[in-house]
Amino acid sequence: MIFKIIKYVLQFSIFLAILEENYFYIIAMPIFVAFLRGINVSGQKKIKMAKLRQLLEDSGFLNVKSYLQSGNIVFEFQGVAIAFIEVKIKDAIESSFGFEVEVLVKTLSQLTEIVKNWPFEKEGGAGLKKNYFVLLNTEPNPGLAQELSAESFPNEQFLIADQCIYLKCHNGYGRAKCNNNFFERKLKLIATTRNFTTMERLLALAK
Repeated sequence: MIFKIIKYVLQFSIFLAILEENYFYIIAMPIFVAFLRGINVSGQKKIKMAKLRQLLEDSGFLNVKSYLQSGNIVFEFQGVAIAFIEVKIKDAIESSFGFEVEVLVKTLSQLTEIVKNWPFEKEGGAGLKKNYFVLLNTEPNPGLAQELSAESFPNEQFLIADQCIYLKCHNGYGRAKCNNNFFERKLKLIATTRNFTTMERLLALAK
């Protein structure tokens, strides 16, 4: 009887050791979404998504998935600050491809809240092409945000929030004055813009 107890104790000890070693992979591996700014545009900063996925996997990121060629990456990575992840991806890209790319990273919960809090009417079908999220790398300066919010533009609506600017372009983004460069210049920060469909597809890909 005593030998059976010892045997079970040893087996349980081994189980606990394995569980401890793999704890974060089994229980607490957070999901992130990275947005790359300005790649594969007009032949500039070309990055094939298959190579990017492999690069990130080789850099320690797990379950790496991509959506479209504009640089939208879903992945898992263990418990560090977002700023660290952004620098890690940025450095890996520069080392591998030879050019700098701005990288914005959001947690899955952050992205879910951003989409959930869309403040304007959500039109279906072709109407979705009017709806955009200008994702920000930092919270906007309150003074600059207040100054910009006082401005208005025909056929365009925007609302500045902590993590993004919600943008509705009634005549389409291609004709909008309130584009990514406009907001970067006005708020003195880094931004990258995605449409509503892309954001929803990324949420689905991450779940």
